[in-house]
Amino acid sequence: MPDPTLIAVAGFVVLFALMLLRVPVGVAMGIVGVCGFGLISGFGPALRLLAQSPIRTATDAGFAVIPMFLLMGTIASASGMSTELFHAANRFLGHRRGGLGMATIAACAGFAAISGSSVATAATFSAVAYPEMRRFGYPQSFATGVIAAGGTLGAILPPSLVLAVYSLITQQDVGRLYIAGIVPGMLAVAMYLATIGAIGLARPRFLPRGPRAGWPERLAALRSVWAITLLFLFVIGGLYGGAFTATEAASMGAGGAFVIAVARRRLTAAQFLDCLTRALRTSAAIFTILIGALLFGYFLTVTQTPQHVTAFLTGLGLGRYGVLLVIMAMYLGLGCVMDAMAMVILTIPIIFPVVTALGFDPIWFGVIIVMTVELGLIHPPVGMNVFVIKSVVGDVAMSTVFLGVLPFVATDLVRLAILIGFPALSTWLPGHM
Repeated sequence: MPDPTLIAVAGFVVLFALMLLRVPVGVAMGIVGVCGFGLISGFGPALRLLAQSPIRTATDAGFAVIPMFLLMGTIASASGMSTELFHAANRFLGHRRGGLGMATIAACAGFAAISGSSVATAATFSAVAYPEMRRFGYPQSFATGVIAAGGTLGAILPPSLVLAVYSLITQQDVGRLYIAGIVPGMLAVAMYLATIGAIGLARPRFLPRGPRAGWPERLAALRSVWAITLLFLFVIGGLYGGAFTATEAASMGAGGAFVIAVARRRLTAAQFLDCLTRALRTSAAIFTILIGALLFGYFLTVTQTPQHVTAFLTGLGLGRYGVLLVIMAMYLGLGCVMDAMAMVILTIPIIFPVVTALGFDPIWFGVIIVMTVELGLIHPPVGMNVFVIKSVVGDVAMSTVFLGVLPFVATDLVRLAILIGFPALSTWLPGHM
């Protein structure tokens, strides 16, 4: 029988070759997984695996959290909640230097709390916030950079889809993971706002001020965001209080968004059908990656790749945090060629045994890794959020977006250092559930 280690190495080489040939990530992982499993265990068992694994994944009730949270986000966007958020934030922050950028970050955070998707957040505010910033004379680089950075908040603030998938793979409690993401998410918002303020101080003419809104306008704008506030408190409060499981919270959130949108007469039948279609398409893409990753995971199991990786990394003599830095550097590198969901699904089954062997808290590690893979969504030379903004805006060069996002990349690196140095920022809240 061929050496399983050599087959595992060859499998990774073929996997990345297929991805470079633009074969979809889920399909590439499925092909390599089935073929590699067949070479070691026989193609009869491999084909039975191919027949059974997609059905098991598609019918697993735990995975229903993905389409339900996606549907909640699409309904919230279609019913105008994202626009209300931006206008409300602008009433409070728009008069400051760089205020429209600050309002965009605040609105991205609010929308992230009901969408759970970085890509959806970036796409939504490319249409909502970018025209306003350009109308007030903000440079293209700054406007697009703010939106790209703000979009990453969708992955860390609950209900994050990436954290949900991490919980399913590692068998961690998704409610604890969501609660663990709140303080780091708020820290991300505060540091992004501080970054914009620092840019405004350093280059006063670079970021103009908007008109100051009076308190009657502010209060009226604040009243308009009651729907999002209610929806967030309903979903996360139910999770924190133990009234809902994650799947139930996602379903109740989608139902709540629908009821609110219909009650406010903000959702037509055609719009609802479009929401269902968009959520279905995104869910199908994610499930394709999930199924491919599970098939690839069986291949990794029979080659004992996780055990070999654990032995290798723990034997480097770098210490716990040295190994953690190696893992984070790997994720930043993978961010050049893969999206966040694919990175987590592909690598966590391999890396998680290393983390547990080193004694790291799995909840804390989930927050750290999700923030690291989200950094991959905006850093050069490839960033998924940058491509999304380019597809929505159209008249902006990729280099311009990357130029605008660089200060926020630096901010993210500082934030990661803070969270590594002070783990309690992630673990204190879930420890009191």
